[in-house]
Amino acid sequence: MKIGITCYPSVGGSGIIATELGIQMAERGHEVHFITSNVPFRLSTSHPNIYIHQTDINDYSVFRYPPYDITIASKISEVILEHNLDIIHMHYAVPHAVCGILARQMAGREVPVVTTLHGTDITVLGYDMSLVSAIRFGINGSDAVTAVSESLKEQTKAVIETEKKIRTVHNFVDENYFNVEHRQMTQQKMKERFSIDEDTIVLMHTSNFRKIKRIDDIVRAFHTVHEALNGVLVLVGDGPEMNSVKRLVKSLGLKDHVIFAGQQTDVRSFYLMSDIFLLLSEKESFGLALLEAMNCGAVPIGSVAGGISEVIRNEDTGFLVEVGDYRSAGKHIMQLAKDPSLYREMHENMLSDIASRFHSNVIVSQYEKLYGDLLGDADNA
Repeated sequence: MKIGITCYPSVGGSGIIATELGIQMAERGHEVHFITSNVPFRLSTSHPNIYIHQTDINDYSVFRYPPYDITIASKISEVILEHNLDIIHMHYAVPHAVCGILARQMAGREVPVVTTLHGTDITVLGYDMSLVSAIRFGINGSDAVTAVSESLKEQTKAVIETEKKIRTVHNFVDENYFNVEHRQMTQQKMKERFSIDEDTIVLMHTSNFRKIKRIDDIVRAFHTVHEALNGVLVLVGDGPEMNSVKRLVKSLGLKDHVIFAGQQTDVRSFYLMSDIFLLLSEKESFGLALLEAMNCGAVPIGSVAGGISEVIRNEDTGFLVEVGDYRSAGKHIMQLAKDPSLYREMHENMLSDIASRFHSNVIVSQYEKLYGDLLGDADNA
């Protein structure tokens, strides 16, 4: 198959999954064409069967804003014709699904359009009434639509009011990169780097520090147990809530027990250092960082929000709490810290569950079959 993929190239779950999917498809022998405004950041090295078509978004004086949508659509249509693409996969309903539909019309070829919903296009943009019609158009005009969680699928149906069939295809973990190999050695090196005692329990969270991530609940959960726990909280990332979180840490007297690591390019080493990963978001379409941390060996405590409850099997592969219930999160921290046998059991269950449900081979095969079904090609299915 010749597959065109359009996504945002910057750091973020949708770009990561789109890029990793393209890499996996190329490794299976398919020809993959990324059509983006920049080189996807996960494509740091060259890969066989992968081609990048970068388009510059010019800032014309006649437009108030640079014409991103039209430029991308025009580029997609060029690639469809020049490389005889069999299928195009758009990540996000708005703007990319709309761009894909327009590109197909420009090219004058009935190339199937697959659209994957990652969350922001529904959970944020979907509540803007000025965009609902555009989102619905992108979904209804696609030949196949997938959502990264059952929660997002149901929310899309409720908010956008579409009758289009939406398939749930979960995100997957790149197990070649995020795994427990060298975990003990990395833990030792990272603890030395941050002057953390060897027997100290490391709690971790990483995000873009938006209010929706409820990092204050993570800090408060840690505060409820820190006097009884030989532990440290490591916060990786940055964003609009950073100053507020720092003030809370100071006011609770946790300054010597919380490490603000800032933005990191090697987040894997932090996952490997961590014993427990916390994600207590108010909304979360899936939680890719959660899955990556789990496959690196960190047992999770998460909220029941959105896709988090589809990743964590409560009391089997981790713990789930209601949104805002930081006290229960604190109790679960202590359970894991004080009961090594429980921790080991959850750790083993967690890795086994990821291998069966979220392994790249499992998820990529679902997409490969979807492409083949749309093309009516039994060999590709």
